[in-house]
Amino acid sequence: MPNRRDLLTLALAPAVSPAFLRHAQAADLPRFALGIASGQPHAGGMVLWTRLSGDNLPPQVDVAWELAHDEAFTRIAARGRESAVAADAHSVHAEPAGLEPGRWYWYRFSALGQRSAAGRTRTAPAPDASTRLDFAIASCQRWDSGHYAAWRHAAAEPLDLVLFLGDYIYEYASLPAALRLHDGPPVRTLDQYRARYAQYKSDPALQAAHAACPWLVIADDHEVENDYAGTQSQTLQWGFESQRAAAYRAWWEHMPLPKAARPVDGALRMFGRLDWGRLARFHLLDDRQHRDPQACAKPGRGGSNTVRVKGCPELLDPKRSLLGAAQERWLAEGWDLQRPWNLLAQQTLMARFSDEDPAGGGGTAWTDGWDGYPLARQRLLSAVAERHVRGAVVLGGDVHANYVADLKLDFADAKAPVIASEFCGTSISSLGRDQARVQAALPFNPHIHLGRSDRRGYVRFSLDDKQLLAQLRTVDDARDPASALQTQARFVVEAGRPGPQAA
Repeated sequence: MPNRRDLLTLALAPAVSPAFLRHAQAADLPRFALGIASGQPHAGGMVLWTRLSGDNLPPQVDVAWELAHDEAFTRIAARGRESAVAADAHSVHAEPAGLEPGRWYWYRFSALGQRSAAGRTRTAPAPDASTRLDFAIASCQRWDSGHYAAWRHAAAEPLDLVLFLGDYIYEYASLPAALRLHDGPPVRTLDQYRARYAQYKSDPALQAAHAACPWLVIADDHEVENDYAGTQSQTLQWGFESQRAAAYRAWWEHMPLPKAARPVDGALRMFGRLDWGRLARFHLLDDRQHRDPQACAKPGRGGSNTVRVKGCPELLDPKRSLLGAAQERWLAEGWDLQRPWNLLAQQTLMARFSDEDPAGGGGTAWTDGWDGYPLARQRLLSAVAERHVRGAVVLGGDVHANYVADLKLDFADAKAPVIASEFCGTSISSLGRDQARVQAALPFNPHIHLGRSDRRGYVRFSLDDKQLLAQLRTVDDARDPASALQTQARFVVEAGRPGPQAA
């Protein structure tokens, strides 16, 4: 198994690394060219993932996996075999169990006379363990907008987890002048989604980030179609349910998710929880599949719109939900009142963001985010306040900008108590809003400590029972695969004191 320096070397290597050919004749096609991954760690195990690559694969392939205590694979902790079948795009979702809690392992796969590169993964701490946690959040890695320099740097960070918050692929066709072109037309069918994932997963920096540590994943809109809501597409197309089912199937096939997460009848169970020792509970949400359609859409369209709040009374309909009633109840009933931290992993910006002065109940709202569902947001934050939830920190992506904010029940009241903290991370490569517009809007949103849409990257967190330290990591130029990395800002949230403070 490579160490972190080796993983960084892998990130800079060609997409088809010699490591994939180590156990194959030169004439053979590389069968592990899409990399490996792990995810969903718990105290006794995790999920190990790969997808076999190349043409002329048999309908069913026997794939062996092994998990070791050491990087030389001299002390094997577990091994097994899985069948990679054409019906699942020859993906593998192995689930070793009975492992030791709170420790690192190395893993690899073998099939068709070839062996994969090795990856590093870990189990979660035991439920009663006193521990700390280093993790990163990331989202929005549009292939044709930039390179993955951010992933090259993330792979070298000493992280326990990566938390990916959506837009792993983009469904669009590329314009001829794009930095690097998407293969094929706009994605609609299962085969097209599979091909798009294969293109993204060919990136060596992304492969290195997957191989460095386990991931937790949720999806947003571009894994299916921009701004979709439930079973309604942005274009109100007939038969969208079939496209969504294909997209959900392909997402499961390409993520380190358990077999039990395979979509059933076109539906996907995405939301769930993970406890990290006595330190923290992660709550992972799905804000697409169960939401009501966006309010005040443009004529003949679905999807998002930016509206003046006073001109869209539908925004204040108490029945409207971003999460759906069942998921709202699940979240409200599952806040952890014992652990010092509750980390809410969801897709987008939760804090109010108005482009105009919101005095007198006015201002603007972007209807695809939480501003488009303000009473649902109020219900969520009210539950946090009423139950005295400790260490509530909302983590998001989607908007291609770094935002650091206080979360309140009443954003219009400067004296309203802070209920929770928010870190909404910028994109890996997708382009952001003009920074001048963001800067002009910040005076109307004093609860937002920082708003920067002009840099790409990820947010790194270090968490213990006393504080959360957030470092906003940004690359100098996402168009350069070798771009340098900077820390744009640092913030701290102290246990028992909601609200980020500059560090």
